[in-house]
Amino acid sequence: MKATNLQGDLVDISNCYIEIDGITWKDSNNNNAPPRITMKTLPDIGDSKGASYTNESGIGRSMPFKSYSNSEDRVINWTIHFIVCKQQDIQEILSQVRLLEALVYPDMDTYGGEPYAPPAICKLKCGSILATEPVCAVLKNYTLKFDPTVPCDENTLLPYKFDMDLSFEVVYDQNNQNFLAGASQIFKIGY
Repeated sequence: MKATNLQGDLVDISNCYIEIDGITWKDSNNNNAPPRITMKTLPDIGDSKGASYTNESGIGRSMPFKSYSNSEDRVINWTIHFIVCKQQDIQEILSQVRLLEALVYPDMDTYGGEPYAPPAICKLKCGSILATEPVCAVLKNYTLKFDPTVPCDENTLLPYKFDMDLSFEVVYDQNNQNFLAGASQIFKIGY
């Protein structure tokens, strides 16, 4: 797969994206659509999950046996590499950064100024790395890294290359009867 087109612009990786449900904006055809941030370079992705076990003792045992207690949260770390190739990229990248930053704040406009709104749900997809279908998650935190040695735009001071680290926790759709994933479901479809 080529990273750039004939003009040297980065090529969107259309099946690697972060889509935000609960928010709408105008897409390129001027239709209301959930915002989708399509990756222009392959992101760094980390996926982790743990399990908790309790120690059970028994008479005559030299050591306790383990009993499954519960699963820990599934955490997906996703680093976006933003690269400015042309002047119009600056406003697009700034909009994407602001959109992602907003996901860790409550949406007080929708609920009449009350900060008790449910979080925005993100759909994460990067080929079949995480799962065959998009994975639903909430953004728990972000970190922006600006390298002072990289040239920047003189008006916005946006560096022409920088990274944004995102940490998501996976949530499951309770309207789906299979929302609690088991080992066989993870093995078959990755969700």
